Amino acid sequence: QVQLRESGGGLVQAGGSLRLSCAANGRAFSTYEMAWFRQAPGKERELAAGLRWGGVPYYTDSVKGRFTISRDNVGSTVLLQMSSLKPEDTAIYYCAAKLPSSPTYNYWGQGTQVTVSS
Repeated sequence: QVQLRESGGGLVQAGGSLRLSCAANGRAFSTYEMAWFRQAPGKERELAAGLRWGGVPYYTDSVKGRFTISRDNVGSTVLLQMSSLKPEDTAIYYCAAKLPSSPTYNYWGQGTQVTVSS
């Protein structure tokens, strides 16, 4: 089991950057696949960026080229570097984890608010 806590959200102007951090507390962090989801007001939660087993990143189309996901297994953290932010990136961002054998992400943080002003 793993506990997740996000930090780094805030208010930023369009075109700016933010870095989100997810600290994991639990055993065998390196065995988990990690991802960042986001949920905008009135919309369903969507996967923004993820790291497959072996460290291969993947992104939803709307953030490709602007967001970078990375992990530090020694420090048990996952980062989401966001640049060229747009108002439509405004959402609550959630860190999530799952074991490779699980079909769904079943460990979640509490979320951190990102607001991009135009």
